[in-house]
Amino acid sequence: MEYPRYTITSALPYANGPLHIGHLAGAYLPGDLYVRYLRMRGREVVYVCGSDEHGAAITLRAKKEGSSPRTIVDYYHALIKDTFERFGIEFDIYHRTSAKLHHETSQEFFTALNDAGEFVLKESEQYYDEEYDQFLADRYIKGTCPVCSYESAYGDQCENCGSSLSPTELIKPLSTLSGKTPVLRSTKHWYLPLDKYQPWLQEWLETKKGSWKNHVYGQCSSWLKDGLLPRSMTRDLDWGVDVPLPDAEGKKLYVWLDAPIGYISATKQWAEDNGKDWEKYWKKQENEADNSRLIHFIGKDNIVFHCIIFPSILNARGEYLVPDNVPANEFLNLEGDKMSTSRNYAVWLHEYLDEFPGQEDVLRYVLCSIMPENKDADFSWKDFQARNNNELLAIFGNLVNRVVVLTQKYYNGIVPAPEGEVNQTAIDELHATMLSHIAKCEENLENFRFRDALAEFMNVARAGNKYLTEEEPWKKWKANPEAVPAVMFTATQIVAKLAILSKIFLPHTAQKIFDLLQIDGEALTWDQLSDKVHVPAGHQIFNEGKAKHLFSRIEDAVVEAQLEKLATAQKPNPNAKPSKPEIEFDDFQKMDIRVGTILEASPVPKSDKLLQFKVDTGVDIRTVVSGVSEHFAPEDLVGTQVQVLINLKPRKIRGVVSQGMILYAEDTNGKLHRVSPAIEIENGSEVN
Repeated sequence: MEYPRYTITSALPYANGPLHIGHLAGAYLPGDLYVRYLRMRGREVVYVCGSDEHGAAITLRAKKEGSSPRTIVDYYHALIKDTFERFGIEFDIYHRTSAKLHHETSQEFFTALNDAGEFVLKESEQYYDEEYDQFLADRYIKGTCPVCSYESAYGDQCENCGSSLSPTELIKPLSTLSGKTPVLRSTKHWYLPLDKYQPWLQEWLETKKGSWKNHVYGQCSSWLKDGLLPRSMTRDLDWGVDVPLPDAEGKKLYVWLDAPIGYISATKQWAEDNGKDWEKYWKKQENEADNSRLIHFIGKDNIVFHCIIFPSILNARGEYLVPDNVPANEFLNLEGDKMSTSRNYAVWLHEYLDEFPGQEDVLRYVLCSIMPENKDADFSWKDFQARNNNELLAIFGNLVNRVVVLTQKYYNGIVPAPEGEVNQTAIDELHATMLSHIAKCEENLENFRFRDALAEFMNVARAGNKYLTEEEPWKKWKANPEAVPAVMFTATQIVAKLAILSKIFLPHTAQKIFDLLQIDGEALTWDQLSDKVHVPAGHQIFNEGKAKHLFSRIEDAVVEAQLEKLATAQKPNPNAKPSKPEIEFDDFQKMDIRVGTILEASPVPKSDKLLQFKVDTGVDIRTVVSGVSEHFAPEDLVGTQVQVLINLKPRKIRGVVSQGMILYAEDTNGKLHRVSPAIEIENGSEVN
């Protein structure tokens, strides 16, 4: 079915950390591939994304780092936006949910739903951290998942099994702020009655059976089978979009009400900047045939929000379109293990771009070839190397290089006319083979099967290599030069076809080939792939010295360096001493550790190991004895700041009463090192 326009979204990344290749393979590369294909077909499309800047994960990071949510989101928004641009993900707009327009759009949605009586105001008990004196949003609570028994599930979702949860379902819940068990307190919130929308959702979902991916349809069906419950659309937070009601002071919109509306606010901003009508991309038109096609590219952990909650909100508004498809991908693992931001076990996209300059398309190719479209997939550096060396370099790059080099050598870079002795049968068979692969590629792209589409793209390159190898122009040049022009003319057209297809899969490489052929690739469309001639006879292609290879060989040492980097990130120090027995959080809370300055230092009489210090702890000036003389000279410590445990029971050591303990770090060789604050701070500052 042809649509007058397409509204394409990719999941808004949290602005609390950088992008890794799992994010890329899940929501952004497939969206980019599909949009590039649509544009080549001449279809009208807007591709929107932006930073999700109101998630609880952001405020958590800010608290842990002693920073502010604004500082966190400003930094990571800029980093993520720059990383997308460097890699070549081409959004029409990359917006942010902290923008004024987004706040206004989200509040307008809430107000319209509230005025229509769609919300239910309920008083309920929610978890409260007494130490921090605040209600806890879902992500401020961790506990054991009631479904899979994973011990670090969040209050809204278990990242291990993917189950959607509510905080009160967690077993042994703990506040991520204080580490203590929260208490239940009464608070009021506005709930979206998902149970009210269940009949519509079931009817709508039934229309997607067979066209949606099995795991997407299956997860939605499972949710509906279990029965939907009302879900709170507001939270007790100090960062986010204000609830626009006079009796809602201190309340913010739930991030999963706010964030998907970010697609709409981004489209509004794009439309305003480009003189477009945003409503045509999001609202039902008078004639149904004029409706835009809405497609969400996401990871499987976001299925419930994009297939249950957001469609319910859109449908409740009445005039809005609901998604036609949500081709969610599953997860990408790394070297047989789950990626982990906490362990720094990931391939970070911005680091890849720094370490592999000019090789953006190698990563695009590898990720597309292993894309987790219907089941989890695994990225390995050895496979990355093999696909580059054995496919991109040996098949694709080799074909392009041979054609350019031979055309330079035989014809000074001028494409010869297909005259003389012509093997028309071989040419016709080749053209038919390529058209077959292109047709299969088209079918796969239309149906979000990007791995299969990429395989057909490479089959075109394989067919070209086979033709050139069988025709052997390098031999014919000596024995039968009359047969060479038609071969080289045909080979040049193959290279041009590959360049056109590369605009989707390998855009940086496409431009390199167009530069070699010295043609304007921007104007070439998908429909022109059926043409037999793309580069006319007599056209001058690259002839200015040695043509650079499209791809470079990746050596073993490069792969080993990346594997070592991962090993360092994920594995503990094998020489480190084993951890001591667990203690309760309350035990740690009993310790009073302060920053102090050493005023005096001298050896303890009749001792080879002991030094005695006068330390200004901010609370008082006291004596502390430490057995550190073999590690430090007394004069080197005077004036330095240290961390002191000041509520340790005093003890007499060699006749000197020690009134605390100075903390040191001991490396695996047994050498002690001072543990000082990164900057000088007031004596008496607490260490928590």
